Amino acid sequence: MAEQGSQTLTHEWQKVCSYLEKEQGNKLALRLLKRVAVKGMEANEVCLSVPTTCIHEFIKQNYADQLLSLWKQENPSVEKLKFKLASQLNTPFQAPQQQEMLPLEVKEDEKTFFKEEPQQPISKPISSKPFLKTLTELQKSKPIIVEQQTAKPIVSELQLSIDGETVPCILNPVNTFETFVVGKSNEFAYAAARKVAEDDSVSFNPLYIHAPAGLGKTHLMHATAWRIKELYPEKTVLYLSSEQFFQHFVKALRYNNTESFHNLFRNVDVLMVDDIQFIFGKKATQEEFFHTFNALVSKGKKVILSSDTNPLDLQIDDRLKTRIAQGLVVNIQPTSFELRLGILNEKIKTIKTSVPSDVLEFLSQNITASVRELEGALKRVVARAELIGTPINVETTREILRDILQIYEKQITIADILEVTADYYGLKISDLKSVRRERRIARPRQMAMYLSKLLTSLSLPDIGMHFERDHTTILHAIRTIEDLVAKDEQLQDDLERLRVHLKEGNNV
Repeated sequence: MAEQGSQTLTHEWQKVCSYLEKEQGNKLALRLLKRVAVKGMEANEVCLSVPTTCIHEFIKQNYADQLLSLWKQENPSVEKLKFKLASQLNTPFQAPQQQEMLPLEVKEDEKTFFKEEPQQPISKPISSKPFLKTLTELQKSKPIIVEQQTAKPIVSELQLSIDGETVPCILNPVNTFETFVVGKSNEFAYAAARKVAEDDSVSFNPLYIHAPAGLGKTHLMHATAWRIKELYPEKTVLYLSSEQFFQHFVKALRYNNTESFHNLFRNVDVLMVDDIQFIFGKKATQEEFFHTFNALVSKGKKVILSSDTNPLDLQIDDRLKTRIAQGLVVNIQPTSFELRLGILNEKIKTIKTSVPSDVLEFLSQNITASVRELEGALKRVVARAELIGTPINVETTREILRDILQIYEKQITIADILEVTADYYGLKISDLKSVRRERRIARPRQMAMYLSKLLTSLSLPDIGMHFERDHTTILHAIRTIEDLVAKDEQLQDDLERLRVHLKEGNNV
């Protein structure tokens, strides 16, 4: 790469960044652009060194065209900009290691951005997605599907001087925003986590994510930590479980070293505590957490918490409950059938064994409690096939997972469907059987007919008898709902809620 006129090019780059700042007023963009270095120009193409994949993607997706246009105004000889990772140019930097899949000739691995530990390889490339999607864009789009990977956790350590021990911050490099599968049930939590990670300051603090086990809370927590360290490497991020917080606090008391405990936990830039509900049964620990929480929030530091419970339902001091509620509380809802199927379709890309589509649909239809359990069920089926040669089909899958399916199975009757549907829409069962054609009654009636075909083994004429209709009316209702579900997200959500309630007995 030719280095002629590098000082001139650097000066031009600084002016271009200044112009962009005036146009956009985006402090995050300016912060990231300052970390980009000009390496030279060859054949009217300027080469720019970018320290991390995240920054590379940010610039490519949001500012590449504007930067080129502004640079052409400053220097008409510039015809093209080429962004290359610093690792290609032998420039030291720190970032999670992974093989690059972005365009613009980005090919070499990155290094881990935690100085304390050596690089940890990831078995396969991780797909990369633009990370500035708005919530509106997410709502309009289908679930974002990216490949899930397995890798050993990378450990970052922040020194805690209690009996010569350290506090490990264990983050799985696979748990990034790019590997999080987004659907309607989790898009708000996803958008909130990215907002907290990507903006230097946010209007809500703390961020409180709650959901049952296995729906992605920890994945989002890890992803947030990775992104903060990627964009703001100078910041101190401490991620730990509530049990770790408790253990270190007890040890500090035992060794009469609470000052060191306070120095660490009350001076980080970002404190992230997973499964916070386990702290609150311990009065002294709860009190210590309250003071730690207050100290950080009062200094404008970020606090991110996860739990399986809404904060209003936690058995905690009202002071802390109020402070948590002042932030942003987001809930991850149970996954939809489409989201579960999407997760499995991407999961099978990481395994060698072929899994028929009807088996994936069967798993998505029947294993609904958590993504973790869904993936575990798939692993059992695949392992049986690989170890003893069992063919993979719906029948063998049902047999292999008999113990799990017994938990889910519930004999559903038309009477159950009528009762649940009527209750959900605020109607009477007699309304669903009536001949009234008002939309507020006709659509729930069609939903009940559709669910009757989906969740029972009855024939169309048998279903018709329960609704006092002939089989052609039932068939028309089924086809109508099938057409509407494909384009109406609200109806899709209603249908999923009703189905889950009927199969699992949960509240709708």
